[in-house]
Amino acid sequence: MSDAIYQAATWIVPLVIAIVFHEVAHGWVARIFGDPTAGRMGRLSLNPIRHVDPIGTIVLPMGLALAGAPIFGWAKPVPVDKRQLRNPRVHMMFVALAGPGMNFLLAALTFVALGALLAGFGQNPGIAVAFINANLINFAIINVMLGVFNLLPLPPFDGGHVVEGLLPPSLGRRYARLARYGFPLMILLIVVLPMLSPKAAIVPQLIGPPVEWILGLGTRFLSLFG
Repeated sequence: MSDAIYQAATWIVPLVIAIVFHEVAHGWVARIFGDPTAGRMGRLSLNPIRHVDPIGTIVLPMGLALAGAPIFGWAKPVPVDKRQLRNPRVHMMFVALAGPGMNFLLAALTFVALGALLAGFGQNPGIAVAFINANLINFAIINVMLGVFNLLPLPPFDGGHVVEGLLPPSLGRRYARLARYGFPLMILLIVVLPMLSPKAAIVPQLIGPPVEWILGLGTRFLSLFG
């Protein structure tokens, strides 16, 4: 197996699982607070096919993996009708936080699984266990990055919904309108500005420190297993 294919195999599957759980968590919490939209549309399933965005879930991550670049992606957003939530402003914040919260939970469980592998197989596992170990490491990294990235306080990211809920209603509605510029803004911040100048890589500078801090906690936990 070539190095590029191996890298793609150990990054894309963890990415798909992470973003599917992220999106389904939004729908689960929305249903708890009164909105059944995601369930009615069959989007509370963990079947990746129901959530795959051809570009964001397959083409872009595969291209980034083969190019050796940092991998990110997205799934089709789970539909949430906040008008059906019992307390739309407050409950929408919980719905938004459910996605990153799920990613952080998955990352924590993954570090536990990595610790179990380390305790069971030591530093020199076989090929199959090494492949599983690589997937788990990447799964932890992806979940932490997705969790932190989605907390950016800009619409349409989950952090943007939290800011919208914290603002006075009239100001929150105006802030939410920024979501229409979300995708081009994301491309500008993540792709264009870093190409123009490394110093303009605003997003990595924002999410890098908390990602490194959280992964550092996981690494210290693994050190307990030798």
